[in-house]
Amino acid sequence: MSVETIEAETDFATTVTNYAFWAWDLASDWLLSPAAWSQFALLVVAFGLAWYGARKLTPTITRLVSPPEEQVHIVARLRRYALLYLPLLLPLLAYALIGLGEGVTRSLFGSGAVIAFGKRAFLFLAVRALVNDIIQDSFLKLLGKYVLIPVMALHTVGLLGLATDYLTNTVVQFGNISFSVMSLVRGIVAGAILFWLGRWSNDQSTTYIQKQQELRPATRQLAVKASEIFIFGLAFLLLLNIMGINLSTLAVLGGAIGVGLGFGLQKIASNFISGVILLLEGQATVGDFVELDGGESGTIVKMTARAIFLETFDGRWIVVPNEDFITTRVVNFSDQGSSNRYEVAFSVSYDTDINKIPDIIEPAVAKHKAVLDAPYPPDCELRGFGDSGVDFAVEFWVNGFDDGDNKFTSDVMFIVWNALKDAGVEIPYPHRVVEIKGSLPVASE
Repeated sequence: MSVETIEAETDFATTVTNYAFWAWDLASDWLLSPAAWSQFALLVVAFGLAWYGARKLTPTITRLVSPPEEQVHIVARLRRYALLYLPLLLPLLAYALIGLGEGVTRSLFGSGAVIAFGKRAFLFLAVRALVNDIIQDSFLKLLGKYVLIPVMALHTVGLLGLATDYLTNTVVQFGNISFSVMSLVRGIVAGAILFWLGRWSNDQSTTYIQKQQELRPATRQLAVKASEIFIFGLAFLLLLNIMGINLSTLAVLGGAIGVGLGFGLQKIASNFISGVILLLEGQATVGDFVELDGGESGTIVKMTARAIFLETFDGRWIVVPNEDFITTRVVNFSDQGSSNRYEVAFSVSYDTDINKIPDIIEPAVAKHKAVLDAPYPPDCELRGFGDSGVDFAVEFWVNGFDDGDNKFTSDVMFIVWNALKDAGVEIPYPHRVVEIKGSLPVASE
């Protein structure tokens, strides 16, 4: 064992021993002092009065503050929210009563150490009730359980200042960079709170922007992303300020980012700028059904700063960089209220009176509930004279796209088949004539 280790262990043991003697002396003074016993009695009385008052006041407050169930306006919601804080009534009443008696105790005995400890203890109980019974958010509850409650416990026993000084004087060294453990703890806690607030603010702003139906979907998406960048950028700057980092150093960071964009991040920058262009021009938005240049197709379910996410009807997601939507061919079927045209090809026998075919097919297709009369009603066209029959096609317009739950083409093919069968029209199929030259082979007996 090294000399430094032995000296460190000796110093730690000495410190612990000194605090043990200090605690023993303090406890002895309290136990043998009439003033201390009087203050203890005052604490008991204050707690009893607070318990009795909270028991009587809780039903009355609940009855007065609770709004009728049918009310859902903002005042009613605030009243229901206020009822969540009823568990704080007992410790805060005790804290207030102790505060009233503290002046009397100090004037009579010239001491109020026990009273001060009692106030801190009741404040600790209030914080504990806040974390355990009131806070519902999982992150805030975790932060309160492992940060706020330990801090209040140290404050209650009077060791918070000592712990703060110890963490401040403990320096961590990484090469040429040194910082205190206290600054690291402060940065972690502040960063967690700031970015939780940023996430909450971003959710609220996103909900508000998405409700503005008078704006185009693309404009709403752009506003959402702009607010997200602003909120988290502001949180980052506040965190740097709390940690004591000079904001002028961001100029150096900005230069490094610029060099990175110029060499290795040009694709990311291109996708980001392409995403902004898509949102501004409204070429595609969430809910549109698109087909890519490579043949893949799906519904846009998410648009981010880097890519667009398509969901196919087999449950798969396709991640498409924003740049591809700008530089390649993309077919937008746009099921957001626009109509699309489809067609079904079929043939009839050469023995059929082809002049009657449009009058048979068009009314039959028009009866389908999804087929539109505008921009054009169903149209049956003669397409050609094939090897086995006369070729026709019926064109029809529908809202949406022919995939997933929609089976427009399949439905119309059934309609065409049944209409032709009901009219006695023959649907041809290929015939082949086989000519055999020479005599047929004779089977041997």
